[in-house]
Amino acid sequence: MKTPGPDHPITIAPAAQRWRARFAGHVIADSNAALILQEASYPPVVYFPREDVEMGYMSRTDRGTHCPYKGDASYFTLHMDGQFAENGVWSYEQPFPAMEQIAGRLAFYPDKIEVYAVEDAAVNPNHRDAAPQDREAVDAVVQHTDSGAGFAQREHWAANVTPPATADDGGLR
Repeated sequence: MKTPGPDHPITIAPAAQRWRARFAGHVIADSNAALILQEASYPPVVYFPREDVEMGYMSRTDRGTHCPYKGDASYFTLHMDGQFAENGVWSYEQPFPAMEQIAGRLAFYPDKIEVYAVEDAAVNPNHRDAAPQDREAVDAVVQHTDSGAGFAQREHWAANVTPPATADDGGLR
């Protein structure tokens, strides 16, 4: 185990904005609680909280890698709409103590899965006025709404109303 230092700096900071990951035309991760890990001269990596990632399309693989600074990584393959991103997602389930902030979070290979920043205003124009639970409600509605392409990112909700009772008059009024 190596500790980050001046010769190999690693910083972890809360993301300044909302981040998403998209695969096969679907948003599979959406978070305003992502962390940005900057390691030495490597490109920054966005780590998403697991609860903000749609895990239903992922399966754990046998692949594992070791980083002397972060620990052992496990991998997931993403399968959606007939497309695969084999080992396209990784997680440090039990990272070394210096990296405990990323424990259980997920990161995506950007050459397999699009990872991009989103302005909250693009998702909810009143985002600054809304309480956190209201922002989550807006996000849930967006993900359950059909975009016009014939499908939604999540299953449609069950109806919360019942139609009025009608007399059996054969359709005549």
